[in-house]
Amino acid sequence: MNRKGFIGGSDAVKIMAGDWYQLWKIKTGRVESDDLSRNLAVQMGVLTEDFNLAWFEHEYDKLVHHHQLEIKRKAFLKGTIDGMVKGTNAIIEAKHTYSGNNMESVIDYYMAQIQFYCYLAQADGCYLSVLFGNNKWQCSYISYNDSYIATMLDSIKEFWGYVKRDEEPVNYDIPLQVSIDKILVDDMVRRDASLDNEFMDAAITYTQYQQHNVVFENAKKSLKEMVADNEREVYCDQISIRRDKRGSLRINTRKEK
Repeated sequence: MNRKGFIGGSDAVKIMAGDWYQLWKIKTGRVESDDLSRNLAVQMGVLTEDFNLAWFEHEYDKLVHHHQLEIKRKAFLKGTIDGMVKGTNAIIEAKHTYSGNNMESVIDYYMAQIQFYCYLAQADGCYLSVLFGNNKWQCSYISYNDSYIATMLDSIKEFWGYVKRDEEPVNYDIPLQVSIDKILVDDMVRRDASLDNEFMDAAITYTQYQQHNVVFENAKKSLKEMVADNEREVYCDQISIRRDKRGSLRINTRKEK
């Protein structure tokens, strides 16, 4: 597929991820873009798209129209959105990912593409409809975010300058440090509490005792498994394990006797 001469949604993902050099080689014709016709994950997403959108329509009681709508802006920006949601100023993107993935990871990965398409379509937001393997479906609404889009467009403009000048970009091998925590997802935000001392103190306590609890539960299970069916009590200096009349085992510390 010829991806020269424009920036698309998947390109926006690469730009925001800091993967400029490889993308620059593609856009300047130094290398060919990957052939995705034999990529199983990509082709599965293509084949399940219609079902994905139909499932969204059923679950949300909304209709999707303008399927595979191509939109261009500013001469070198273009993209093909999966559809518009009738009765709203929202677009929809259908994705198919592996069963062990989760919605937050999908949102994080595709945020640049979603915001890029919202910008192209001048939409208020995007319904992200996701199939996980073959047994789970979820959908979230991601709102248009002016701040993120402004930063993204500046980055795209800078990258495109390297392409137009045929000048190799430098120092772009790490993701751009742009927080997406304030972008509304289902009308809610995320918050980084790393600098909240009270929260961090409680979090450390939680994780420490969580591990202790796992060790405790494993020890309790092992102790009970070591009581034979014909034993009413097994004890040592530290604990006793007694069987009640119903046959259940109860562990007590010796000081409780």
